[in-house]
Amino acid sequence: MAEPKKAGLLRYLKEAFLFRWNVLALGGATVAAVMSGHADIALPLIAAAEVSYLAGLATLPRFQSAIDAKAHAEVRGQSGTGSARALSGRAGEDQAAQGSARDRLLEVLRSLSEERRSRFLRLRGRCVEMQRIANAVRGDTRDDSGASHELRTPALDRLLWVFLRLLLSDQAISAFLTAADEKSIDRTLSDLKEREKRRTDLLDDALEPEDRLLRSIRDSMATAELRKENLAKARDNAEFVQAELDRIENKIAAVTEMAISHTDPDTLSVQVDAIAEGVSQTEATIRELQSITGMSSELDSAPSILEASLELRPTATTARRA
Repeated sequence: MAEPKKAGLLRYLKEAFLFRWNVLALGGATVAAVMSGHADIALPLIAAAEVSYLAGLATLPRFQSAIDAKAHAEVRGQSGTGSARALSGRAGEDQAAQGSARDRLLEVLRSLSEERRSRFLRLRGRCVEMQRIANAVRGDTRDDSGASHELRTPALDRLLWVFLRLLLSDQAISAFLTAADEKSIDRTLSDLKEREKRRTDLLDDALEPEDRLLRSIRDSMATAELRKENLAKARDNAEFVQAELDRIENKIAAVTEMAISHTDPDTLSVQVDAIAEGVSQTEATIRELQSITGMSSELDSAPSILEASLELRPTATTARRA
């Protein structure tokens, strides 16, 4: 049997120093030295005595054996409870992660308009129904949930999650375009151009760069032009989001229908993964729209959607609206 590992000199010195009688004696002697008025003489003597005490006690074999036994007992106690704590900790973390993912999902659903939320729930319901049909076609009745095993992939959850976030982006862009008054911007820009012309007619060319009023007018014109560019970009994004919603909705429908006609689960899983990888550009666009949607980057990872319970309970806000 291997010889037990020693606690080490530092541990011996620490235990010797923290011995309660040593702490009391050292503290009392230090206070007495300070109060005596001869601390410059007494404190070095106390320090020398303390060093002698530590060196003597820390090198005693019986003291070392006692400290070694104490250290080994601590190690055994930590190892005995470490596994149980690790298991319970991982279980708790998994449960917390699942709960957090479901909360994120419900939060996004609640923020959608009734029309958009219904569109998503219809698509998800179609996925679940097609899974049940796929199981029935294969005569597989072992799965009470009706979910086809090969469709239980993160890839399909990823497609549904992208679709849901696109709905949120579509809602935010629509609200932005509704609130924006392009006619008012055009009128403002036209007025600013007239003011610029009147001002430049009054000034010599050499004085224009130094004229504060002219600089202010031109800065306002640049801002109005920027607002028009933002509107144009928002319209382009709205068209892209609408097209992507239709495309991904069709992709998800095609994936779930494949489960009925394909008998090879591996082939189906590969096809589902390939389709899911094709939405990378869409995800990049969603991230670009975060400033409009207010969606956190923490929502990039897809939660489990097909197996989640999506019962929407009334919140305090919805209760007040009712």
